[in-house]
Amino acid sequence: MPADSGDELTCSAKGCTAGATVEVRWNNPKLHTPDRRKVWLACPDHDASLTSFLSARGFWRETVPVGAADA
Repeated sequence: MPADSGDELTCSAKGCTAGATVEVRWNNPKLHTPDRRKVWLACPDHDASLTSFLSARGFWRETVPVGAADA
């Protein structure tokens, strides 16, 4: 999980200090088992760009609100 300041989780986008609202869950199928999920946190401004980056590589799996239970 990315660094957080106190109780607020911060966005994983480089240089962003905004609070995260969603978890962008992903895995690299060449490295991870199908059920493994890595998590990048995203603020509203970076949700689309982080998802796009992962999708272009075939890594994106799902985006859920911060703190959502695992499926």
